[in-house]
Amino acid sequence: MTATIETMISRLSGWLARHSIDVLRVSLGLVFVAFGTLKFFPGVSPAEALSVATLEKLSLGMLSGYAAQAVIAAMEVFIGLTLVTGKLLKTGLVVMTGALAGFFAPYVFFFTNLFPGAPTLEAQYIFKDIVLAAAAMVIGARALGARLVPARDRMA
Repeated sequence: MTATIETMISRLSGWLARHSIDVLRVSLGLVFVAFGTLKFFPGVSPAEALSVATLEKLSLGMLSGYAAQAVIAAMEVFIGLTLVTGKLLKTGLVVMTGALAGFFAPYVFFFTNLFPGAPTLEAQYIFKDIVLAAAAMVIGARALGARLVPARDRMA
């Protein structure tokens, strides 16, 4: 490789190490704000029925209908705002941990409805939450002090 290309790669690596996790945090936050906001409006979220049914089961029937939907919406918007702003980030990550457990609960509670043969659209919708969970792990590691370090800056 030429010195110019190596310099460019080194600079790019440094920039990515400094900024990529923050970009991931903000983009994940925007996803939570967007999906949470939809849930404030009955009939708008494509996951409304499933999310309400899941929270009804998780709360042992104490929350149902629009109350359940509003709790989910508020929780998702709160998580999103903590991610976007970086304020109360650790609190938001703790709330997200609970939310992610709830996101995957339909696989336990409603498995046969989600997989009557081929996976339904709702099952596929939940499946993407694996990526959200992985992103949350990276952001959580950073919030707890882990750092992404370019190869050139690592000690041998």
